[in-house]
Amino acid sequence: MRRGMRNPLHPIHSHAETRNPRRAVVLFNLGGPDSPEAVRPFLYNLFSDKAIISLPSLPRHLLAWLIARRRAPTARAIYAHLGGKSPILEQTQAQATALESLLRAHAPDTETRAFIAMRYWHPRAAATAAEVAAWNPDETILLPLYPQYSTTTTQSALEEWQREATRAGIAARRKSICCYPGEPAFIRAHAESIAAELERLQADGIAPSSIRLLFSAHGLPKKIIRKGDPYQAQVESTCAAVAAALPAPLPTWRICYQSRVGPLEWIGPSLDAALTETAAAGQGALVVPIAFVSEHSETLVELDIEYRKRAAEELALPFYRRVPALGTHPAFIQCLADMVARASDESTPLCPWQTEATGERPRCAILDNPAFQAEAQHG
Repeated sequence: MRRGMRNPLHPIHSHAETRNPRRAVVLFNLGGPDSPEAVRPFLYNLFSDKAIISLPSLPRHLLAWLIARRRAPTARAIYAHLGGKSPILEQTQAQATALESLLRAHAPDTETRAFIAMRYWHPRAAATAAEVAAWNPDETILLPLYPQYSTTTTQSALEEWQREATRAGIAARRKSICCYPGEPAFIRAHAESIAAELERLQADGIAPSSIRLLFSAHGLPKKIIRKGDPYQAQVESTCAAVAAALPAPLPTWRICYQSRVGPLEWIGPSLDAALTETAAAGQGALVVPIAFVSEHSETLVELDIEYRKRAAEELALPFYRRVPALGTHPAFIQCLADMVARASDESTPLCPWQTEATGERPRCAILDNPAFQAEAQHG
């Protein structure tokens, strides 16, 4: 459909030929329950995703129902620390507002609107796709708030969006930003946040040699990585880039993983093991949530309460501190704006990620994935 022509699916929202071009930016995040009653259905939505549990539909949904029923009481207790709900929607809304303002300031002749699509709770992709369709943009930029690509997060979210966008009849040209593990402004945002915490530690009389910097990311089962998921490699590349951007003297640092569930073997080392090593070295821990860009239960409860308690009571670390998630850090919002601007530029490669081992040109992990290509063709 040419720009300015009426979309027959949305005739009420057609616009005159003279209007400014419209750009919809869709931010994707995990989502979280907005009440204690929402915990169990949220867990069901999570574990019924084929990207999380790779079983045929019927046994997968049955298992998801059983897991949600069993885990709901524990999860409600976790969210009770947060007032009974996840703060992730409010955090994402703040990021969307900041991004929208920056994009409008940089491109005043383009109408830009940021939308939010959560994977496992409201607003879900179907509702957001209907909203985007009603707004009738000329282009849609899909922007996952997962800096490191994984089939369990990025691919799952974009596949769902593809289905719902097709159903909603969104005719605008579409581009997907698959990952940004080494995006300069993203690295700068982390480095600035960590440097600020290191300065506070130094002001408290703590030398860099007494600090162990722990980059903590959400873990994944090893079998997912063995299938070619680039998440672990991208986490490692992010950590190396952030460490290189930090001012000297650089503390000891290492990468670790948190949030393990179930009996499968997960990538490591675990944050538990990293804290034990930190205690054995007589150092304190500065924990960096390197794969989370907003605060939620895994930072505010798992890191700030559960691991902090273990560090103090069981391991007797001299200190345990945590760098905040990026949230609306100006450099992070600039990172998102930079990528949206490049995505709107037909001459610029979408994905900055490249396979370092082979030195191949940048490729988009989404577009190169046969499963996603089939999903895009068939909805």
